[in-house]
Amino acid sequence: MREPTKQDLLKTPIANVDIKQHDVRALVDAMGGMAFQARNLGRAARIYDMMLADPGCSVIVCMAGSLCSAGLRDVFVDLVENRMVDAIVSTGANIVDQDFFEGLGFRHYVGDPRMDDDLLRRNAIDRIYDTYIDEDQLRICDDTVGEIADEMLAAGGGGPRAVSSREFIREMGAYLARHHPNRRSIVLSAYKMDVPIFVPAFSDCSAGFGLVYHQAHNPDGYIALDSAADFRELTELKLKAGRTGLFMIGGGVPKNFAQDIVVAAEVLGHEPEMHKYAVQLTVADERDGALSGSTLREANSWGKVDLGEEQMVFGEATVTLPLVAGYAYHQGAWKKRAEHRYGQIFEKAAAAK
Repeated sequence: MREPTKQDLLKTPIANVDIKQHDVRALVDAMGGMAFQARNLGRAARIYDMMLADPGCSVIVCMAGSLCSAGLRDVFVDLVENRMVDAIVSTGANIVDQDFFEGLGFRHYVGDPRMDDDLLRRNAIDRIYDTYIDEDQLRICDDTVGEIADEMLAAGGGGPRAVSSREFIREMGAYLARHHPNRRSIVLSAYKMDVPIFVPAFSDCSAGFGLVYHQAHNPDGYIALDSAADFRELTELKLKAGRTGLFMIGGGVPKNFAQDIVVAAEVLGHEPEMHKYAVQLTVADERDGALSGSTLREANSWGKVDLGEEQMVFGEATVTLPLVAGYAYHQGAWKKRAEHRYGQIFEKAAAAK
């Protein structure tokens, strides 16, 4: 039997779900009258809609896990373009390896979790469970990140410079706006809508390879990522916003980072509101103490999340996110929301220096 070629394996692109095409409100409302996770999901959808209907609330979306590669990229693009999110905190994989990667014109492909991984390796194909990525194309994405760092270095006069991930990702958005202005991309849409994106562990993804190359070839002066600047900037956003709601898909660093800004604001001498609303969609278990599984009620003991309008949903995101986001989209509360454009806070501050 003939061994499959790379062309054979990378044949069927992953499809992106379009929440605009499916009015799920009746289904989600019906699920809300059931039990277990169906009821939890129904309440979570209503809480997200409450965030959008509250004129004083700013929404922070947290992204962890393999979301964009799994067909959820367009959900987040729709959230950005329809003013359903005001800031994003994410893992680097979602923003760089998956979204920016597709913004460059590449795709993720339907795969098989039973496939011979050594065969995939010989064909330069990476696997995320049942999804394939062309490693050669991923290297182009790495190189592009390095090129953007080179451009930022040159624009700053060539001296060493530390930047927040928010600043770097904005430059990624500007790159896509120049070279691929019509692509569907979270990074590109966020750039156009001034929705800041924070990736606190930025080097823990494909971007890390590009930045390593950039720094190795510019030993006397290079772009470095400042995670403390990320923390400070998002804390400044919290102070500017006042009332906030968290819509968290997955957990880990993005969840902890977004919750901690309340405590950071207190450390700076302010008296911030805890996050008034909070929804988390997760498959993690709280019993081992892992942060991804810690409940939102537990976060109240740390002074991070208020009690009352919080909901955990224990279910996998490719199933739960389209239902929760689709419900809120078709409810339409976002149509009356103001554009916060929080990214301009930091651009104006940079211009003033």
